[in-house]
Amino acid sequence: MLALALLAEIPYYWTIHKDNETGIMTARKHYFGTDGIRGKVGHMPITPDFMLKLGWAAGKVFAKESHRSKILIGKDTRISGYMFEAALEAGLTAAGVDINLTGPMPTPAIAYLTRTLRAQAGIVISASHNSFEDNGIKFFSDNGTKLPDQIELAIEAEIGKDLTTVEPKSLGKASRIDDARGRYIEFCKSTVGSRLTLTGLKVVVDCANGATYDIAPAVLAELGADVVTIGTDPNGLNINDKIGSTSPAALKEKVLEVGADLGVALDGDGDRSIMVDHQGNVVDGDEMLFVIACERRRRHVEFGGVVGTMMSNFGMEQALAELEVPFVRTAVGDRFVMQEMQQRGWQLGGESSGHIICHDITTTGDGIVSALQALTAVVLTNKPLMELRSAMRKLPQTMINVSLGQSSNVSASQNVREAVSNIEGELNGRGRVLLRPSGTEPVLRVMVEGEDADQVAQLARELADVVAAEADEFT
Repeated sequence: MLALALLAEIPYYWTIHKDNETGIMTARKHYFGTDGIRGKVGHMPITPDFMLKLGWAAGKVFAKESHRSKILIGKDTRISGYMFEAALEAGLTAAGVDINLTGPMPTPAIAYLTRTLRAQAGIVISASHNSFEDNGIKFFSDNGTKLPDQIELAIEAEIGKDLTTVEPKSLGKASRIDDARGRYIEFCKSTVGSRLTLTGLKVVVDCANGATYDIAPAVLAELGADVVTIGTDPNGLNINDKIGSTSPAALKEKVLEVGADLGVALDGDGDRSIMVDHQGNVVDGDEMLFVIACERRRRHVEFGGVVGTMMSNFGMEQALAELEVPFVRTAVGDRFVMQEMQQRGWQLGGESSGHIICHDITTTGDGIVSALQALTAVVLTNKPLMELRSAMRKLPQTMINVSLGQSSNVSASQNVREAVSNIEGELNGRGRVLLRPSGTEPVLRVMVEGEDADQVAQLARELADVVAAEADEFT
């Protein structure tokens, strides 16, 4: 395989890591994280010169896999997207790769179009739910999934080389896909079948002034819903600004104001969504996942089980257990959720944030598709969303971020382990404790979950104090 062969080209700046238990040597990526490359605009690696080199490097890798490669490029509505689109285009064409440009388009739409247009890869310029000051790059493979580690390592290997341009006759060409929006709208509608209609439902949709601003309302309206919109006026600077799935207050207010049956809030790039019932109660990703699982079980649709993460609410695990639906947890991140789903052959997985994967329908998290799956349950059962989610009792959670300073392994200290053990004893099997290092900043996330909100808050504070004291000790 090309990707495996390229692993031998280890640049001097890579970190070589040896697993203490297995002895296996692996190369650690410097640029790619669990969801592509992301950061502050104007700061490495989110700069025009790096994006030029990244486009060229990706082009070199994919050009080796095909005589004439084609790569899709989409973006959300950030003002910096224009700059990075141009830089990527220059790098890719210099490597001899053809480009199809879609303009503003949800992340899952690029995953879908990459597959259906038989492209070698798809690129999305987006920082998802972050504010406009940030941006990033996400890649999709030719089958619409995140790139395997081998390909990301191969791209990083090329970044370490000098940029060269192919012969003029071999330069790539760029063209626009004029019907990308319509293609994706039809796909979204097809996921609920040709006979289902949303007629009679009044739905508020919040598009976070992001990539779904002119797509999500169209999907819902064409399915028959009475649609009220907010967050559909992007100006390049207002994406995710006090709106969208990370800020549901605006959606709650609008649902109550217009007397809607429910509301849907998407994030800036459209790969996640949460909902609000007719009383203004937020229905998060865990609850949506539970509603979708229940509806599939009711209709005897086989899905295997449900994959969540370490942050998934214990209440969902309990509710699924009562239905005898298998449930497992992974590390936080849709990449890990998808890997576990594929290994087990299961069709449903997701995160509390609303990043839900319906693998029998699509290849990645899709905010519009997952919302439509929940809406399908509302329509087919003729029950309000509030009633459907009531079968799951979400347990109170308290999470506190503790700065680690220079310390790196505080959670393994004797004092912290004893504190965790004591709290688990107090919870007595009716809750859990989680210590999770942040992947982007030097903090440890201290989370306690249980049946009593006051007790949970107190225990979380006590544990955070122990962690902070240990961090100070190591500093």
